[in-house]
Parts: sequence; structure tokens; C-alpha cells
Amino acid sequence: MKYLPEKPPIYGETLDSLQARFEELGEPKFRAKQVLEWLYKKRAKSWDAMSNLPKSLREKLDNTFEIAPSKRVLAKESADETEKLLLQMGDNAMVETVVIRAPQISVGQENSRKTICISTQVGCAYGCKFCASGLAGWKRDLSIGEIVSQLIHVCHQEDATTERASEEIASFDNIVVMGMGEPLANYKNLLPALRILNANWGLNFGARRITISTSGVVPRIEELADEPEQFRLAVSLHGATNAVRDQIMPVNRKYPLEKLLPAIQKYAQTKGRMITLEFILIEEINDTLEQADALIKIALDLKAHVNLIPYNTVDGLDWRRPSIARQDTFYNRLRNRGVSVTIRREKGHDIAAACGQLKLKNESDLAS
Repeated sequence: MKYLPEKPPIYGETLDSLQARFEELGEPKFRAKQVLEWLYKKRAKSWDAMSNLPKSLREKLDNTFEIAPSKRVLAKESADETEKLLLQMGDNAMVETVVIRAPQISVGQENSRKTICISTQVGCAYGCKFCASGLAGWKRDLSIGEIVSQLIHVCHQEDATTERASEEIASFDNIVVMGMGEPLANYKNLLPALRILNANWGLNFGARRITISTSGVVPRIEELADEPEQFRLAVSLHGATNAVRDQIMPVNRKYPLEKLLPAIQKYAQTKGRMITLEFILIEEINDTLEQADALIKIALDLKAHVNLIPYNTVDGLDWRRPSIARQDTFYNRLRNRGVSVTIRREKGHDIAAACGQLKLKNESDLAS
């Protein structure tokens, strides 16, 4: 399914494409850089705010581009300061963007590192059995501008409450592409969007602070390894054997571990970066000592970091989170064998922060 808006989002334009468009409109090319500065550095929310542009050009921009390809429908904040934004696109499709705040102490005062989790698709076709994102199926890919605009929503929101240092453009510290959808299934729009965020005329956001997550789309992992940017890679493993991955992740039937692990190894060696293996712990599915031992071998072979995530319960699904004791036993098994491992205790459970939950709940409420 493809959504064709009446006007393309301005946030999908690069400096080169905008300069070319301005030439078509009979406008000088230098105006393109002015427009991008208004959008990314000055955070203009309307064409009229771009006060150093001629009125005639602002009218052309209004007739040519959409400056607000999405609108915020809902924002919910949890007790642990995780915040989820529900955004509605021009065709009424909804996606989620999450702001994860991690308090830390620096120079004697408390600061908060902000990680933004963005979506790449409306729904998901990959059907992981434990995930809310795919319960309603895949609707469509997000466009380049729709992906970028999620970060702009966050910038506008954070600017209202946090004073930016003069040299800062972004209002956050990290971007993780781990929201709704399989990011590498929308590769054609994801890479240009991240390059806009990375560009010095965009948000000037370092590629090393952007993590792309995948359930294991092997050809795109290999393609990503050949890209020049130093993006971080996180692989949603969730099972250390084919039998377990087959049970909960349909993608494993096409790209089993025999294909997936060499692709991960290639990425790690090409980029010289440590890979993260995401592993959601589900009671009596993948939280056994046998799974721990298989995961230890994979992690040590790949020299990868393991991020354990106790399952975040989803309405309508029967999976359960292991007890704290089982979580700790699994974690200690890995740590004691020399695996680099962390365990991420749940964040945002009280606001349905698992991917797709808030969207499903909101759509259900609207239907009832």
C-alpha cells in the first residue's frame, strides 16, 4: 500500500534536491540553505515564521511542500519519565515515537540523557509472536519526511522545556530505530532519512549515536555493512537456536541462524563496531539455561553485547515475563561466562510503551 500525499513533506528534502526544486520554481539556490536552517536549527513551525524569505517564496513553499506531515494525537508519560507520542499521518495512519530518559549524575548535578525511539512503518509484516506492532498487520512504509518529522516533533517538545546549548541542534542524545515496523524492510526510505538527520544542514546528528535494529533481514544487513556511515547495529535475536526463533519469529524460516550470524559477523568486522544482540526474556520459551548457554556461544563468537529485556506484557497475547529470580539466573549465567551483558528492567509499562501498544489501544478506544 502506498500513500501519496497532496504535497510532499519538506522534511524529505535534501539540500541538493531542494536547490534543484528552487531552480524549477525560479528561485535562487541559496534560499534552500536558508529554508533548511529555519527548519532544523531555528525549528520554524510555519512558512510565515521564515521572516528573511520573500513573501512570494513563502507562498510557493506553502503550495509545494507540507511543513507538518504529522500531528501529535496523544502524549503519555510514565512514572519512570518514559514518554510516548502517538502521531497521526496525513492519511490518518498512526505511529509511535518514544522518549526514554535515563538520569545520570554529572559535575555534581543530575542530568538526563534522552534516547528517541522512532518508527519506520505503519504496522509490521514480520509477525513476531510476542510483539504488538504486527497484530493489525502491515499497512505501509513511512516516507522519508514522515520518519524525519518524528524527531522534529520531539525537538519542538523538548525545546519548550529544556534550554539548548548554543552549539546544539538536536534536543536528544541518541536515536534508536526500534519502533513500529521492521526498519530494514523500509531500507529505501530509512537510509535517506538518517542521512538527513546526519547532515550538517540537517540535525547534524552523529551516525555513531544512531542504532538501527532488525529482526534479521540478512540481505539488508549485508548492504548496510557496505554503506559509509558508522551506524550501530542491534539484532533482535530473542532465541539462541533455530527451534526457538522459529517458534516466535517467522523471519527465521527465511533467514535462519546459519545465514544471520555470518551477516552480523560481516557487519561487525566491516565497521569495527560491537554489535548488540537484543534478547526479550519470555517465561519457559527462551529463558532456560540451555538457551543461555547457546546465547553465550553466539555472543562470544561475535564479540557482541547482549541486552536482556524482560517481556513487556501485551493485551491479547499469552506470553509471560519471567520472575526476577529467573531473569537474574539467566543474566548471571552470561556474565559469569564473560559475556558483555546488561538487563533492561522495564520502562514505560504503565503507558503501554512496548511497540504498537498505545496505537492499538487508541484505535480500539476510537472503535468502541
